[in-house]
Amino acid sequence: MRVSVFGLGYVGCVSAACLASMGHEVIGVDVNQVKVDLVNDAKAPVVEERIGELIADVVGSGALRATRDVREAIAGSEISLICVGTPSEANGSLCTTYLERVTEEIGAALAERGGRHTVVFRSTMLPGTCLDLLVPILEKSLGGSAGAGWGDVGVAVNPEFLREGTSVKDFFDPPKTVIGELDPASGDAVTALYDGLPGEVFRVPVPTAEAIKYADNAFHGLKIGFANELGAVCHALGVDSHQVMDVFLADRKLNVSPAYLRPGFAFGGSCLPKDLRSLVFAAQRADVSVPILSHVLASNSDHLQRAVDLVERTGKRRVGLFGLSFKPGTDDLRESPLVELAERLFGKGYDLRIYDANVSLSRLLGANREYIENRLPHLAQLLADSVEEVLEHAEVCLVGTRDPEVVAALPHGEGPLIVDLVRLPDAEARRTEQGYTGLVW
Repeated sequence: MRVSVFGLGYVGCVSAACLASMGHEVIGVDVNQVKVDLVNDAKAPVVEERIGELIADVVGSGALRATRDVREAIAGSEISLICVGTPSEANGSLCTTYLERVTEEIGAALAERGGRHTVVFRSTMLPGTCLDLLVPILEKSLGGSAGAGWGDVGVAVNPEFLREGTSVKDFFDPPKTVIGELDPASGDAVTALYDGLPGEVFRVPVPTAEAIKYADNAFHGLKIGFANELGAVCHALGVDSHQVMDVFLADRKLNVSPAYLRPGFAFGGSCLPKDLRSLVFAAQRADVSVPILSHVLASNSDHLQRAVDLVERTGKRRVGLFGLSFKPGTDDLRESPLVELAERLFGKGYDLRIYDANVSLSRLLGANREYIENRLPHLAQLLADSVEEVLEHAEVCLVGTRDPEVVAALPHGEGPLIVDLVRLPDAEARRTEQGYTGLVW
């Protein structure tokens, strides 16, 4: 394919050289004449493992050249990768100045050129940037709107997963390829560009592709921060932190796995909250600052409050709650987030009815019974005997369980408003219904 790459920094330079080595005809574009000259002299404008040899090879073979002329690049290509920077503004917001400028220039060049062309954004940008900001800029240049009057111009978002220092290796052996497509033809063009590379390809809506990059980087930062905080606490307590992490990482069922990484409701139970409190207390006693660990429970509480806020926004007063124990298949109410939710709603004066097939006051014993008597002493008057009793009472129902009996009984489109706390099995179908909302989509 004939490809133009806008921005010859780390991402653009590596992308251009690697694509050229795959047999594509590539034109690199940059406003910096020094970078353009370096590439045309078969020299890399960045320091990166293997990039020097790669640039020398592909420029020498004629597969890669560079220019400052946007019109020349667009005229000589059928697909454009935009790899310009998106730095932080002083207040932390995303700077889109370079994205907007290059999109305007590409739009103007395309308006003159005509013919099929696909514009692909590789730059990291927040969800909504492409559709709400950049696509309208292209529309202004081209006339018409997406899907009508655009001729053969396509748009896609293709985030990169290149680590500086190993970016060439990462390009040829990617963890995944993500393509956010405005239309199937645009997705097809990007898919063809990477034909032959290993790894799973995900073709998703444009905002999903934009968000995936942030999910990756936020989690990477969280992992590093978690490991460093835990290491600091272990050091203060005289424990070998690397030995701890070796055992931690060996658990591929719960620790290094998809476990617990699905958005849902708050956590609770007899282990996680108390153990986090104990660890944070030990850190504080040892004079070790652990801002990540110390804010986990606060974050959990804020997430629980989002459910209360959803109920308040409905303006309804009669509320039903399905589920009460801290997880399915148990009657353990200790530090259950659903008990906390019920307590907050009851304390705000809501007329509440609760159903959990596993919870019966007569069967609660020991610490379990003591906990609920302290936190929700009015539970006896709140518990319902059936799903139907809750549905008949409630104007709004919070669903905190995937109990098949509850799922089967929930109405579609009629009856009480449904607030889904657990992403029900039929959540995708329900999303289009009035009277249904999810705590997390």
